[in-house]
Amino acid sequence: MPEPAASIPRVPITDLLRDVVFSDQNARVDMYGRLARMHDRYGEVVMQMAGPFKMVNLFGPDANRLVLLDREGIFSAQKPWTAIMGRIFPNGLLLKDGADHKYARRIMHEAFKRPALRSYLDRMGPMVEEALDDWLLEDEISAFRSYKALTLDMAAAIFLGVDLGSETRAMNGVFEDLVAASMSRVRLPIPGLEFQRGLAGREKMKRWLGDLIPKKRAGDGPDMFTRFCHAETEAGERFRDEEIVDHLIFLMMAAHDTTTSTLTSMTYLLAKHPEWQERAREECLAMPHEQLDFDEQAQLTVLGWVMKETLRLYPPLPVIPRVATQAFEFKGYTIPEGSMTVVSPIHTHRMADWWPEPDRFDPGRFSPERAEDQRHTHMWVPFGGGPHHCLGIRFAELQVKTVMHQMLRRCRFSVPDDYVMPVQQAPISKPRDGLPITLEELPRQ
Repeated sequence: MPEPAASIPRVPITDLLRDVVFSDQNARVDMYGRLARMHDRYGEVVMQMAGPFKMVNLFGPDANRLVLLDREGIFSAQKPWTAIMGRIFPNGLLLKDGADHKYARRIMHEAFKRPALRSYLDRMGPMVEEALDDWLLEDEISAFRSYKALTLDMAAAIFLGVDLGSETRAMNGVFEDLVAASMSRVRLPIPGLEFQRGLAGREKMKRWLGDLIPKKRAGDGPDMFTRFCHAETEAGERFRDEEIVDHLIFLMMAAHDTTTSTLTSMTYLLAKHPEWQERAREECLAMPHEQLDFDEQAQLTVLGWVMKETLRLYPPLPVIPRVATQAFEFKGYTIPEGSMTVVSPIHTHRMADWWPEPDRFDPGRFSPERAEDQRHTHMWVPFGGGPHHCLGIRFAELQVKTVMHQMLRRCRFSVPDDYVMPVQQAPISKPRDGLPITLEELPRQ
């Protein structure tokens, strides 16, 4: 018989709650270390309480499968994410459940189909080449800042159909304010504080995008904004103006922040492991085109392994929260209704029971011969899973591959031998120092 909820191991909530859900961007926390210690000491189910609030950490691939697949329909993504970022990113796809989520996802799916992805890649290639021309004028660049500016420019061009130009820096500041506000612990509109800056940034984005809607509805451009304005399901469902604006603000934030995180971590790992950098470079140089071709991107197998290993070690979203809308059982325990239920990719991806030498950078573990990630359906979950599996996964893969393809063909990048990237693990993984890298330009081929 399942044990009662009262017998679930409990630990103080104060520090870990801050780290897991409401992490301060300036706090120096080791989320993975704390989760690992909690798992090692208490096991696969650990409850934390503060008054009536209950948070239950579930560890391991079985927990990921239960919560992310949600076959019984009992886990709400809307409840925790609305509490965390609802006032800054209302109506984002991540903040929806059930029929409302399916409705929005059906319409948005049109913007991520194969023909659309092909057109996006055609637009990304020249933008990457232009950015690299600028980066190679310098001996050293901040990888994070450089990638962030590039991915925002790409998101603006592909999602919105606009060229930010000199406005890139200002728009980056707006999105930084939005993310900071969504995770703020002081959620009052007090002038000068991060939450008020986020609210102001959101209003600025709403006005700007709202003014563009009539033009987009009348046009037939290839950008995602226009596609959203015209997309409809077989039943004739279409987005309202305010829904389009809300989805675009959320997608702009999510797409360029998570891709920037992946590119930065990938650059660090390839700089620290030059043998893998050379293997990936040889593969890219063997491609016939300097800018990545859509029909050839699947041939970049080594680069694909490197990306997967990067996402294993540095998942952009380290934890995934849900709220249990009814009591459920896991590993002999009964978890009560209303509990914040958290699964942790950042921990699962380094579990020694599943990954040999889990702390070692080893892209070969994703090769067909080894296929370590195939030992369980939910041991590698950087994009979530189930109904809320990332809709833009193929778009993200294209972005990362097209940037790295040109980077590897045109330059060798390095960091000092004794350098260790200081990582801020939440709310999105990124280097605290921006990851300074040295560039060595290679002859054009």
